[in-house]
Amino acid sequence: MTNGWKKLGVSVLAGAMALTLVGCSNSNSSSSDKKVKITIFQGKVESNKQFKQIAARYHKLHPNVSISVSSVGGGTDYSPVLKTRISSGNAPTIFSLAGPADVKQFASQEADLSNTKAAKAAQPGTLSAVKSNGKTVGLPFNVEGYGFVYNKKIFKEAGIDATKLTTMSKLTAAVKKIDSQKSKLGIKGVFALPGKETWILSDHLANLYVGQQFKGNALKMYNSKSMKFTANKEMKDMIDLQKQYSVGPVMQLDYSAQVNQNFSQGKVAMIQQGDWIYPTVEQIDKKFAQNDIGMIPIPVKGYENKLPVGTSLYWGVNKNKSQAEQKAAKDFLDWMYTSKEGKKLVVNKLHFVPAYKGYSNMKMKDALSQVVFKYSKQNKTIGWVFPAYTGTSWDPNTFQPNLQKYLSGKQSWTTTVNNSIKGWNEQQASK
Repeated sequence: MTNGWKKLGVSVLAGAMALTLVGCSNSNSSSSDKKVKITIFQGKVESNKQFKQIAARYHKLHPNVSISVSSVGGGTDYSPVLKTRISSGNAPTIFSLAGPADVKQFASQEADLSNTKAAKAAQPGTLSAVKSNGKTVGLPFNVEGYGFVYNKKIFKEAGIDATKLTTMSKLTAAVKKIDSQKSKLGIKGVFALPGKETWILSDHLANLYVGQQFKGNALKMYNSKSMKFTANKEMKDMIDLQKQYSVGPVMQLDYSAQVNQNFSQGKVAMIQQGDWIYPTVEQIDKKFAQNDIGMIPIPVKGYENKLPVGTSLYWGVNKNKSQAEQKAAKDFLDWMYTSKEGKKLVVNKLHFVPAYKGYSNMKMKDALSQVVFKYSKQNKTIGWVFPAYTGTSWDPNTFQPNLQKYLSGKQSWTTTVNNSIKGWNEQQASK
């Protein structure tokens, strides 16, 4: 989550280390016998280690291709760092795109990926946000889903079936019941709401309320001149519930405090997060991750029992690099998503729910990915509209600050909503 992607990252800059490997060619690598170096700069920082391992494996199979991987995310916005690298002459070969705004912003860098094996294998709808002048300029990392990730053991001890919490009233009743048993359950709070992380509310939560006007279609919102935000009252209620029953102080909690210090250590019953947190939880407590976590949809009127599922990030390839470098980059991405070994790494090492065909016989390895895969197969999903605004100035300059002012008690909800709508309409009018 991922700005690039700040929604999906941890709150620290991780792994700017380069993995540089050298060697010679085999039949599956670039057609050139010359050694080629490609650089990958990506925004899913929580997967940095895994991407380095996959790059190392690819180099072992294709010794003439040297790969350097670096990542940024969490508390550091990805796009400005990428812009700086490009302007300083240090542009990567492969980079991240977060949606329509990034596609427009980095158009001068984007190679046509329409004829890659990966693009041809992409699931229907997963490429709509990265089309430019009839060309496909991005390949989806994966599909992801989010909701309330919960501690099964705590819910069982509290006598609550999480899968039945399909309405706001049912969720509220369950939250109050858990809160009344905090001492007995050995927890400090029901939620851990990271108010320090602006994207938690502005992107993931708002998607369920702002997005209703656009039927979950990011491109539709990106091109819309106006925003109505008619479901804002329901969003306010959800924010208030999480804040009231969260460990605190809320405005000092970041992603790491939410996931690492609180949820992964059994101090809270549930958190608003997605399947991307599984590797972090597993690293902290493998037994807990494997046996005691689940995920349910955030109950929203009109979207009952539907999980928000979408693509947060796409791979772009730099068209300003040499033909050999571009080919090596495309070959690597094709291998990762369409080869037999690559597909296994995508599912088992990255814990990705694939955005590509050809994975139907593979079992998702962890409990959270299984939930996303299940809802996707059953067509019980809600689309993501927030990629329409994460790359625009409206999100960091208007929406996020206004939501944080409300969360911190410095501004009324009415003012927050009015400022947000006005800011969006003004931005779109100036396009």
